[in-house]
Amino acid sequence: MDLHQLRCFIAVAEELHFGHAAHRLEMLPSALGRYIRLLEEDLGTRLFIRSTRNVALTPTGLLLFDDARLLIAQADALASRYRQMGRQQATTLKIGAIDSAAAGLIPQLLQAFRKRYPDVEVQIFEDKTLRLIPRLKSGRLDLVFIRPPEKKERDIEMRFLFNEAIVVAMPQSHPLAKRDCLQISDLQDQPLIVPERKSRPHSHDLSINLFAEAGLSARIAQLADEKQTIINLVAAELGIAIVPQWTSRMPARNVSYIPLTGNGAGAINGLPLSVAWMRDARDPLREKMLEVLMAQLPLSA
Repeated sequence: MDLHQLRCFIAVAEELHFGHAAHRLEMLPSALGRYIRLLEEDLGTRLFIRSTRNVALTPTGLLLFDDARLLIAQADALASRYRQMGRQQATTLKIGAIDSAAAGLIPQLLQAFRKRYPDVEVQIFEDKTLRLIPRLKSGRLDLVFIRPPEKKERDIEMRFLFNEAIVVAMPQSHPLAKRDCLQISDLQDQPLIVPERKSRPHSHDLSINLFAEAGLSARIAQLADEKQTIINLVAAELGIAIVPQWTSRMPARNVSYIPLTGNGAGAINGLPLSVAWMRDARDPLREKMLEVLMAQLPLSA
């Protein structure tokens, strides 16, 4: 029995669904099932009752659930304590950011930070929110710029920054590309390129909900995970996409970006951006970065 097996067990016990737990842990369901079987073999007892539709804890599983959570909490606290000791002398700050924040917010933030703290090395890691949070929790990242997750975690401190403005990306040859602004009704029947919901729930839901609120149905022509891929598909004239405004800084030819407005109102509320860090971990470099961020925020929003 090891800590990773216990983390897998806790995820399944909390979700009572192997697929959901595997997604949460960024694992294949088959790999997760193997870890659970190994744990059951090590303990010599069944921990779950499985059927084609349901997963339930056995009486032994219920007992282990409480003990496992306590043990993992103690292990995480121990790791956090020693990470903090190391961070007191650290000269490197590791930051994670979603793609649009990496393109729009991070460059000006890093420029301001280096003016004040030229001796601090800052490493930037770009990825999706669902991959950045586990890296933050494991100590591989010190600070992350993410979309706020649907499920809040007690050990993570999260501060909302602002809503990123959104625009419509479309081929420059499109008849609507010469408009100064667009409304969602202008996009009726247009082929839409959207991300998979499991990897980018905020972006996916925003696109679908904008059409639904206008009494329209989104005509989804293509699913694509990465923002750069979406923009490349737009450039190839395979459809249009609703994206954060900072996406316009990504390299692309033959793409126009048109602001999206509400009916008689200003720009539609966009995609939320938050900054997150571990709640109980002291980190002087992180605090310095947050101080610079708060000073820069009015210029970034």
